[in-house]
Amino acid sequence: MHARLLSYFLAVYECNGISAAAEQLRISQPALTKSIRKLEDDLDVTLFERRPGGVVPTRYADILARRVRLMDIEYRHAVAEIDAARGGGEGVVRIGAGPVWYTCFLPPIVDGFLSAWPDARLSIDGGVINTLIPGLEAGEYDLVCASLDFPNKADIIKEPIVDLKHVVIAAEDHPLTRSAVADPDALASYPWITLAEDHVGTGRIWSYFAAHGSPPPKIAVESSSQTAMYELVARGRLLAHVPEVMAGHARRHGVVPLPIEGTFWETPAGIAYRQSEHRLPVLARFIEAVRAIADGAAPETS
Repeated sequence: MHARLLSYFLAVYECNGISAAAEQLRISQPALTKSIRKLEDDLDVTLFERRPGGVVPTRYADILARRVRLMDIEYRHAVAEIDAARGGGEGVVRIGAGPVWYTCFLPPIVDGFLSAWPDARLSIDGGVINTLIPGLEAGEYDLVCASLDFPNKADIIKEPIVDLKHVVIAAEDHPLTRSAVADPDALASYPWITLAEDHVGTGRIWSYFAAHGSPPPKIAVESSSQTAMYELVARGRLLAHVPEVMAGHARRHGVVPLPIEGTFWETPAGIAYRQSEHRLPVLARFIEAVRAIADGAAPETS
């Protein structure tokens, strides 16, 4: 009973409405409404505010949705373990990856892993810390491969794998490429582009200029695409920053690192996952494959 009520609740929460959720679940709207009210009665809270345009989740719904997603992922892992134990499928590992990971590190890891475990299935989403870590906490990912430059959390394990040094990049014919060293004031005089929602990366931009007593630059563009960022930098006066290991990939787009004063940003990168006594076997094997690059970073994409 409760499992069904919770699945109905999650459908309404994620579909942002009773009608869309009822259609997805293939049940009638009155039956779904009755189920939601039953769950609200059981919990003694209001999960959705009824408005003329539909329903709006309350803060209680936000709390419940996060926990229900975690329950769902643990159930999925249990099913996958049972299937594996009886010789069935391995299950799907859902991975959230930062740009340097899906561009440089993960391709050779995934290729070698699937050669060793051909029955495994991987789902990889790109993102930045500010989107990946909340997704991990909400149960959207089993594993996140990214910079570990975020606060420690009681229920999240962080494992450093490599250290990343960030560089400032510009078009090959950018005026600053003719300088022996591009000083902070000169860097701040040009517009910058950042990845969308990368608040940590943007904060590091401010930190660099503050440390050198220079005003921060204008963030003129935000892009959700690493490739689009390269193309925009290559075509104009925009500047950006990327991990040094991605420099070869950037050069394919006509973008080069600039010589600057000091170090722009150094941070450990690696894997993050929720604490759990029982992890999906295929996930544990994939984590071991990622750990293996600590002995020698994955080759630069050039």
